[in-house]
Amino acid sequence: MDRYSFSLTTFAPNGKLLQIEHALAAVGNGSTTVGIKAANGVVIATEKKTGSSLIEVSSLQHIVKVCDTIGMVYSGMGPDFRVLVTSARKMAQKYRLIYMEDPPVRILVKELAGLMQEFTQSGGVRPFGVSLLLAGVDDRGPNLYQVDPSGSYFPWKATSIGKNMVNAKTFLEKRYNGDMELEDAVHTAILTLKEGFEGQMTEQSIDVGIISTIPSAQAGESTPVFSCLSPSEIKDYLSNIA
Repeated sequence: MDRYSFSLTTFAPNGKLLQIEHALAAVGNGSTTVGIKAANGVVIATEKKTGSSLIEVSSLQHIVKVCDTIGMVYSGMGPDFRVLVTSARKMAQKYRLIYMEDPPVRILVKELAGLMQEFTQSGGVRPFGVSLLLAGVDDRGPNLYQVDPSGSYFPWKATSIGKNMVNAKTFLEKRYNGDMELEDAVHTAILTLKEGFEGQMTEQSIDVGIISTIPSAQAGESTPVFSCLSPSEIKDYLSNIA
């Protein structure tokens, strides 16, 4: 079967494309990432680990804002994620130029998944070595989607990708409640990461992004806006669950 491993466009006798299997293995080696859809918003959270204590941790960005109403996080290969972020932002801007509003989450997910699928049946390329979680709010309310290297995508209530995803999903199945508020979802996401976290969890070792269905009056917002929690805000959450 190894002779089929080098060809992306040739099926192995068991019906699998082995390069996609290898891409999923790259995702499985990535940072543990969690997404939870609450009654009034969505939270995504991920570990932010480095190979050396000399790296400037504050410069690492695992969670990004695609447009005002959609955020994205990954597990897997960082350089591949950067390419997909650029593509996703272009897709969102193209939609805004035509319709004068941010795209619904399902539309952006479908376009991103289509791009990733193209890289599974073209010669001279390889699949993207990342799985994505997209969180956003549109006319259907809060949305949480997962997109895999094969181009498959699924809507979730709560899920996890990355190194410790099996244990994280088991933990989420026990703790998830469809009626939970965004504040509770943030606590649950951090607790889920903490279950398999190696070493001491600090505000510098995780990233958390949120979007609420209710605009923030303090910031003068008229529509929901995706944002990442600051280290001080993450520290407050960690102190509450310690």
